Amino acid sequence: MQRKPVVSLLFFLLIAFLPLSVLAQEDMHLEEIAPGVEGEQGVKEEIKEYIDHHLLDSHDFSLFSYTKDNGEHVYVGFPLPVILWDDGLKVFSSSKLHHGEAVAEAGGNYYKSYHNKIYRTNAEGDINLDDHHHPTNVKPLDFSITKNVFTILIVGLLMLWMFSSMAKSYKKGALPKGMGRFLEPIVLYIRDDIAIPNIGKKHYKRYMSFLLTIFFFIWIINLLGLTPLGVNVTNNIAVTFALALLTFLITNFTANKSYWGHIFWMPGVPKLMRIVLAPIELLGIFIKPFSLLIRLYANITAGHIVLMSIIGLMFIFKNWIGSSLSFGLAFALALLELLVAALQAYIFTMLSALYFGQAVEEHDDH
Repeated sequence: MQRKPVVSLLFFLLIAFLPLSVLAQEDMHLEEIAPGVEGEQGVKEEIKEYIDHHLLDSHDFSLFSYTKDNGEHVYVGFPLPVILWDDGLKVFSSSKLHHGEAVAEAGGNYYKSYHNKIYRTNAEGDINLDDHHHPTNVKPLDFSITKNVFTILIVGLLMLWMFSSMAKSYKKGALPKGMGRFLEPIVLYIRDDIAIPNIGKKHYKRYMSFLLTIFFFIWIINLLGLTPLGVNVTNNIAVTFALALLTFLITNFTANKSYWGHIFWMPGVPKLMRIVLAPIELLGIFIKPFSLLIRLYANITAGHIVLMSIIGLMFIFKNWIGSSLSFGLAFALALLELLVAALQAYIFTMLSALYFGQAVEEHDDH
């Protein structure tokens, strides 16, 4: 029995160590100076380019890359389907783009990836830039299964499998086994300490499925973002916007008359003040979900940037003192990121439950 805490500690230390291996897995080539830049400045530019690349989505799932002796750059991973709407549907494998180094032909048109965005081009792959270095090529509508989309689908299937197994165990009148034993206390915590206190026993069951889904989805996605897979779903503002939009829609479509009455014609307040407060309260409806999406996006993005920057310092110092300090600080921050991954899932779930509770609260204004 005493071995379990030790095993758990080693497990979390291993997970915390994983982000430190990202640079080696992605083959940063920091020993090579950036084109046109010499010395330490070249290394800094290379680190900045890596961080920018790490934060972006991609049309293929690259696990790592390396360079052969002959200079050939090899990517290890698998392609994903590229789905474009450009005068009709165009579908092809991302392997044709070869990580932005090649031109793909589909339906008589040519396409090239530039900064992880696909543009229509010519057979030579020319990308025309304006004075602000923005591409002027036609950009088709992109419905591709990118790395982030693929990860969302995998996490969705994983959650479906986990909770389906738990549900089958409960239907049989038995306690859950395996992963279910780990999930059950968390499910009970969300029910007893988040849903019921904020929504109330009368209405909480209506929202439990969403609260459980949103908590585990954000938590698992955040944990995957700390691995060398390079998955960064919640630092994509479109994803956090979609999550916040769900909270917004559920809150307002399930709200009762009392909720809307307190927004547009607040009881117990002079009529003149009601006119003044109504627009403010109405604005608050949109500010609440906006704060949800910004909080989740900013915290996750900032965490990745700081962690990658500290790891990059090891390649700038190039001595055992500076590198050791950078490694130790990065390791401590990686441990903190494990806490942030769960904390952001908790905060999003807690605030969503609070908004749901306000929407169904029954006021006694008499």
